Amino acid sequence: MVSPVTVVKSEGPKLVPFFKATCVYFVLWLPTSSPSWFSALIKCLPIFCLWVFLLAHGFSFLGAHSSARKILAGLIFSALGDAFLIWQEQGYFVHGLLMFAITHILYSSAFGMKPINMSAGLIITAVSSLSYMLLYPYLSGPFTYLVAVYIALIGFMGWRAVAGLQLANDLWTWTKLSACLGAVLFMVSDLTIAVNKFCFPVPHSRAIIMATYYAAQMLIALSAVECQDAEVARKRT
Repeated sequence: MVSPVTVVKSEGPKLVPFFKATCVYFVLWLPTSSPSWFSALIKCLPIFCLWVFLLAHGFSFLGAHSSARKILAGLIFSALGDAFLIWQEQGYFVHGLLMFAITHILYSSAFGMKPINMSAGLIITAVSSLSYMLLYPYLSGPFTYLVAVYIALIGFMGWRAVAGLQLANDLWTWTKLSACLGAVLFMVSDLTIAVNKFCFPVPHSRAIIMATYYAAQMLIALSAVECQDAEVARKRT
């Protein structure tokens, strides 16, 4: 397993633009009541930086590892979703929902179906079911079904990320842990969005949503570079 020190040294500098872009978002804190292309750019900028982070590992790396390509594609659809959600009050919420649904399908495929880990699947299913039960009384019309499908997709993505982390058997790497934490934070972010939109106002909702969202996307992007770091470690031994 690649040590955390090696990870920080090799990946840290590539993530500096992401951290700067995230700081810009929180410093400017543009009002959502007056959406604009500039506010959309500022919101999407950290995700653009994660595109660059993956591309910085080289096209040969992306060409050799389908999981990295799928995560990059997921980040592209995430940026589209972020842009649509800027104008959600103008009727683009469903468009954003669709973009993120595609993102979760791509991330699930990147994480793979092995190991199955049914216990993780049962836990995620229980959490997803409880989340939908919380939201259901407040949903109406198409959202009754759209939210159910979305929760199923993000729950499936969470299961595939958590399933890869087998702490009991020492069959884990820092990138599997990164994928697991990223998926859980993504679920927290989206649940906060849903509760705030459909149920009741959540105090400091925007700060919670965006902090967990950006952290989730960074961790998932980091999970794509395991193969390369493993190859570097082997060459050094």
